[in-house]
Amino acid sequence: MEKIHKTNAEWRELLPDDVYYITREAGTERPYTGRYNEFYESGDYRCACCDALLFTDQSKFDSHCGWPAFFAEAEPDATYRIVDRSHGMVREEVRCSRCDAHLGHVFPDGPPPTGERYCINSLAMTFVGKDA
Repeated sequence: MEKIHKTNAEWRELLPDDVYYITREAGTERPYTGRYNEFYESGDYRCACCDALLFTDQSKFDSHCGWPAFFAEAEPDATYRIVDRSHGMVREEVRCSRCDAHLGHVFPDGPPPTGERYCINSLAMTFVGKDA
Protein backbone atom coordinates (compact mmCIF):
# COMPACT_ATOMS: atom_id res chain seq x y z
CA MET A 1 0.00 0.00 0.00
CA GLU A 2 1.44 3.35 -1.02
CA LYS A 3 1.61 5.87 1.83
CA ILE A 4 -0.21 9.20 1.36
CA HIS A 5 1.48 12.35 2.65
CA LYS A 6 -0.38 15.68 2.81
CA THR A 7 0.07 18.78 4.88
CA ASN A 8 -2.55 19.79 7.42
CA ALA A 9 -3.54 22.62 5.07
CA GLU A 10 -4.09 20.16 2.22
CA TRP A 11 -6.22 17.89 4.42
CA ARG A 12 -8.22 20.88 5.68
CA GLU A 13 -9.07 21.85 2.08
CA LEU A 14 -10.12 18.29 1.19
CA LEU A 15 -12.17 17.30 4.23
CA PRO A 16 -15.34 18.65 5.84
CA ASP A 17 -14.63 20.31 9.20
CA ASP A 18 -16.10 17.47 11.28
CA VAL A 19 -14.12 14.79 9.41
CA TYR A 20 -10.93 16.87 9.70
CA TYR A 21 -11.45 17.24 13.45
CA ILE A 22 -11.89 13.48 13.97
CA THR A 23 -9.24 12.18 11.57
CA ARG A 24 -6.51 14.82 11.66
CA GLU A 25 -6.91 16.22 15.20
CA ALA A 26 -7.77 12.89 16.92
CA GLY A 27 -11.25 14.03 17.85
CA THR A 28 -14.09 11.78 19.00
CA GLU A 29 -17.77 11.70 18.15
CA ARG A 30 -20.25 11.77 20.99
CA PRO A 31 -21.37 8.21 21.77
CA TYR A 32 -24.47 6.90 19.98
CA THR A 33 -24.43 9.74 17.42
CA GLY A 34 -22.43 8.22 14.55
CA ARG A 35 -24.27 7.09 11.42
CA TYR A 36 -22.68 3.60 11.51
CA ASN A 37 -23.25 2.84 15.19
CA GLU A 38 -26.47 0.85 14.62
CA PHE A 39 -25.92 0.14 10.94
CA TYR A 40 -25.73 -3.43 9.65
CA GLU A 41 -25.77 -3.45 5.86
CA SER A 42 -23.43 -5.68 3.87
CA GLY A 43 -20.36 -3.91 2.59
CA ASP A 44 -17.01 -2.33 3.29
CA TYR A 45 -15.92 0.47 5.59
CA ARG A 46 -13.23 2.64 4.03
CA CYS A 47 -11.07 5.48 5.31
CA ALA A 48 -12.86 8.82 4.94
CA CYS A 49 -9.56 10.48 4.04
CA CYS A 50 -7.90 8.12 1.55
CA ASP A 51 -10.49 5.42 0.72
CA ALA A 52 -8.32 2.56 2.04
CA LEU A 53 -10.27 -0.56 2.99
CA LEU A 54 -10.41 -0.75 6.81
CA PHE A 55 -13.22 -3.09 7.93
CA THR A 56 -16.06 -5.18 6.50
CA ASP A 57 -19.54 -6.01 7.70
CA GLN A 58 -18.23 -9.53 8.48
CA SER A 59 -16.36 -8.27 11.56
CA LYS A 60 -18.87 -5.65 12.72
CA PHE A 61 -20.75 -6.37 15.94
CA ASP A 62 -23.00 -4.55 18.41
CA SER A 63 -20.78 -3.78 21.39
CA HIS A 64 -23.21 -1.30 22.98
CA CYS A 65 -20.25 1.10 23.41
CA GLY A 66 -21.78 3.95 21.38
CA TRP A 67 -19.48 3.68 18.36
CA PRO A 68 -19.27 1.24 15.46
CA ALA A 69 -17.30 -1.80 16.64
CA PHE A 70 -15.33 -4.41 14.72
CA PHE A 71 -13.37 -7.44 15.94
CA ALA A 72 -10.86 -7.49 13.05
CA GLU A 73 -9.45 -5.40 10.22
CA ALA A 74 -10.47 -6.16 6.64
CA GLU A 75 -6.87 -6.87 5.70
CA PRO A 76 -3.73 -7.41 7.77
CA ASP A 77 -2.03 -4.10 8.46
CA ALA A 78 -4.98 -1.97 7.27
CA THR A 79 -4.44 -0.02 10.49
CA TYR A 80 -1.68 0.52 12.98
CA ARG A 81 -1.70 1.36 16.68
CA ILE A 82 0.01 3.93 18.84
CA VAL A 83 -0.11 4.53 22.57
CA ASP A 84 -2.58 7.28 23.50
CA ARG A 85 -2.02 8.82 26.93
CA SER A 86 -4.60 11.59 26.58
CA HIS A 87 -7.47 12.26 28.98
CA GLY A 88 -5.67 10.63 31.92
CA MET A 89 -5.85 7.14 30.35
CA VAL A 90 -3.55 4.80 28.49
CA ARG A 91 -5.24 3.39 25.38
CA GLU A 92 -4.29 2.06 21.96
CA GLU A 93 -5.17 4.53 19.24
CA VAL A 94 -5.99 3.11 15.81
CA ARG A 95 -4.80 4.89 12.67
CA CYS A 96 -5.12 4.24 8.95
CA SER A 97 -1.92 2.67 7.64
CA ARG A 98 -2.19 4.52 4.34
CA CYS A 99 -2.77 8.14 5.45
CA ASP A 100 -2.32 8.14 9.26
CA ALA A 101 -5.93 9.23 9.89
CA HIS A 102 -7.09 8.84 13.49
CA LEU A 103 -9.91 6.27 13.45
CA GLY A 104 -10.59 5.48 17.10
CA HIS A 105 -9.22 3.01 19.66
CA VAL A 106 -8.90 -0.74 20.12
CA PHE A 107 -9.66 -2.57 23.37
CA PRO A 108 -9.04 -6.17 24.52
CA ASP A 109 -12.70 -6.92 25.31
CA GLY A 110 -14.12 -7.98 21.96
CA PRO A 111 -15.66 -11.26 20.84
CA PRO A 112 -13.88 -14.30 19.41
CA PRO A 113 -11.95 -15.01 17.36
CA THR A 114 -9.71 -11.98 18.09
CA GLY A 115 -10.97 -10.81 21.48
CA GLU A 116 -10.51 -7.24 20.26
CA ARG A 117 -12.97 -4.36 19.91
CA TYR A 118 -12.05 -1.71 17.40
CA CYS A 119 -14.15 1.25 18.51
CA ILE A 120 -14.20 3.50 15.42
CA ASN A 121 -15.66 6.95 14.74
CA SER A 122 -18.31 6.90 12.00
CA LEU A 123 -16.94 10.16 10.56
CA ALA A 124 -13.57 8.45 9.99
CA MET A 125 -15.18 6.02 7.55
CA THR A 126 -17.30 5.84 4.44
CA PHE A 127 -19.42 2.82 3.63
CA VAL A 128 -19.61 1.06 0.27
CA GLY A 129 -22.46 -1.43 0.06
CA LYS A 130 -22.07 -4.85 -1.57
CA ASP A 131 -24.60 -3.86 -4.22
CA ALA A 132 -22.86 -0.58 -5.08
